[in-house]
Amino acid sequence: MNRNFKSGLPFFTGLLFLIFSCFSAQPLSAQHTAYQWPDDQEVSHKLAQWQNWKFGVIIHWGAYSEWGIVESWSLCPEDEPWCERRGPFAGDYSNYVRAYEKIRLTFNPAGFNPEQWAQAAYDAGMKYVVFTTKHHDGFCMYDSKYTNYKITDTASAFFSNPASNVALEVFNAFRAKGLGIGAYFSKPDWHSDDYWWPYFPPQDRNVNYDPRKYPDRWRRFQEYTQNQIVELMTDYGPIDILWLDGGWVRPAGSLTEETKPWLGKNQWIQDVNIPLIAQRARTLQPGLLLVDRTVHGEFENYRTPEQQIPDTIPGYPWESCITLGDSWYSTGPRERYKSAHWAIQTLVQIVAKGGNLLLGIGPDKQGVLVPEVISRLQEIGQWMDVNGEAIFNSKPYAPYQKDNWCFTQSEDGKAVYAFYLLTEEEAVPEQITLPEGFVIQSKEVNLLGCNQPLLPENANGHIAVKIPREALKVLEKTPVLVFKVRE
Repeated sequence: MNRNFKSGLPFFTGLLFLIFSCFSAQPLSAQHTAYQWPDDQEVSHKLAQWQNWKFGVIIHWGAYSEWGIVESWSLCPEDEPWCERRGPFAGDYSNYVRAYEKIRLTFNPAGFNPEQWAQAAYDAGMKYVVFTTKHHDGFCMYDSKYTNYKITDTASAFFSNPASNVALEVFNAFRAKGLGIGAYFSKPDWHSDDYWWPYFPPQDRNVNYDPRKYPDRWRRFQEYTQNQIVELMTDYGPIDILWLDGGWVRPAGSLTEETKPWLGKNQWIQDVNIPLIAQRARTLQPGLLLVDRTVHGEFENYRTPEQQIPDTIPGYPWESCITLGDSWYSTGPRERYKSAHWAIQTLVQIVAKGGNLLLGIGPDKQGVLVPEVISRLQEIGQWMDVNGEAIFNSKPYAPYQKDNWCFTQSEDGKAVYAFYLLTEEEAVPEQITLPEGFVIQSKEVNLLGCNQPLLPENANGHIAVKIPREALKVLEKTPVLVFKVRE
């Protein structure tokens, strides 16, 4: 990856119903004009389908898990917290690189269980997966014929395992549960001699030679990248998303104020010819979504704010990719995991603004999801079983989010949902004052998870509902209450 919420009168003839239009709509992101909607009808159809998925998982996993360190970044010679080297080789960069590249000789995830991953994601209500087929370190978690730096190489400790083609096993397991498939692929490759040429030492995350001065070497890297992506599009079943990371690898003219620093002091342009990659990939996978992250334009079919939620509702398709733990890869016993309470409220806030949540997790070095991750996903799934109708196939409803209320409406516009976000310490109240402006065009409000309708009543000039005792017991630990009214 690139490295940052309280709220009438009894119903009678002449009651004035307030509507949400009394709120000022939040402004669109200043960047929305740069988004380019796809011309390809199959891509447009897939994009609309993806927007209704709402909730997915991104799984980082590679040989680095043997050491219990974050993915790839300790190889990068930059003075950043996420590039810190640890362990017995940390004091000598060259020795560290050599030792890192030998991890595959001992990385033997005998407990690798993609069916466990897929079942946990399915139970949580997730609709798609993005899996790291190759991160920046260049180690392939699939059977690429263009390199021996891969999980399936004969020198790999996992080579003889029938499930050694990890990406294929992951995609098959998630596809069997009906989830959409996304292939994460790093454009930079720090293992490739045509990206980090051994003649020069690497200076930062970027190519370590000038592609304009050595065009033949750069052309070889372009072909290598294109060929590896074609492999993934050919031999791994139906793919819905090609999720391209490493935004410093980008064409001339695509730099922004945010992305310029990524290119370091040399500012060398690293164009891998995404138009050709897109053409070849979509020939093999019609309707494929391309996500060339941060490279705004034709090949960024949706945007991916990282570890954050936009302040305002964007005017383009988007997905917040946010980790459940501290890191994209779970680093072992010291990893701190956010609560299911946090995850559910984060999902609600994102969906209310029209986005998707891509939740980041990673299995341990044996290939098993740790108990903390499993328990979080189970809790999310229990909430989704009750309230999923307010999440899936929904669209934003102004004012989207106000104080500790969020709002969505059904795809057909016939139902409106108001989400009440409770604090971690807050008990479900016996009475709740509905947000000012909540549309009520019937004499009842439904609380999802409660079998009886709620009758609105006057509470000091505001409209309120009482929560039945039975519902208080059933919903006592919920992080979010969802109220439904029909338009």
